[in-house]
Amino acid sequence: MTVLLASVRSADEAFDAADAGAELIDLKEPNTGALGAVATGDIARIVRLLRARYAVRPISATIGDLPNDALGEMTIRVLDVAAAGVDYVKVGVSPGAGASACLRHLASLPAAVVPVLLSDEGVDRELAALAAQLGFVGIVFDTASKNGRTLFDCVDVGMLASCMSDARKRGTMIAVAGSLGWDDLDRIRLLAPDIAGFRGALCDERDGRGGRIDPLRVERWVRALHLAR
Repeated sequence: MTVLLASVRSADEAFDAADAGAELIDLKEPNTGALGAVATGDIARIVRLLRARYAVRPISATIGDLPNDALGEMTIRVLDVAAAGVDYVKVGVSPGAGASACLRHLASLPAAVVPVLLSDEGVDRELAALAAQLGFVGIVFDTASKNGRTLFDCVDVGMLASCMSDARKRGTMIAVAGSLGWDDLDRIRLLAPDIAGFRGALCDERDGRGGRIDPLRVERWVRALHLAR
């Protein structure tokens, strides 16, 4: 079964999403980039509040958008976010120069890092294979640009399916995200990832991903994904 990851920016949104059935709560500030970071102090506060009601609900958080070669800054942010109490720390990795070195560095850190493979120009099969080989608990296929194009507009679905299959053989969790909406539901069902991540599709369509999470939209997506068996 594919579970729903809801990207939220505040404690109120986190509770709305969790109460509506979102299985994984992801802390992210959509107004500061594809993987915009919530302040570390706020992450710690939201984690504390959420776990008081949902003791075992997984929580992830992003560290912000950084280039592949910003390894020192990545290390500081990863360790700070991990210390705030989340289960997973999401870090964007762009294909091209420094991507492999970035993945190897992230794999060496004492934190449960989940690399987000930014796939605006298609899936980088070698990078996906390396991420699986390095033993990350999970991999996210996502997009950096939030310009109306979805992940499935950017990638070859057959190639994505093949990369997912290779990673699963190593026991790696797979998530897909990237401006996904109702038109993408059939592809999500076909691929059957472990996790499907959303922000904009959970907000009022007039406001887009910068708006507020709508619990009714969360409920609809949870029901739809639970039927994707």
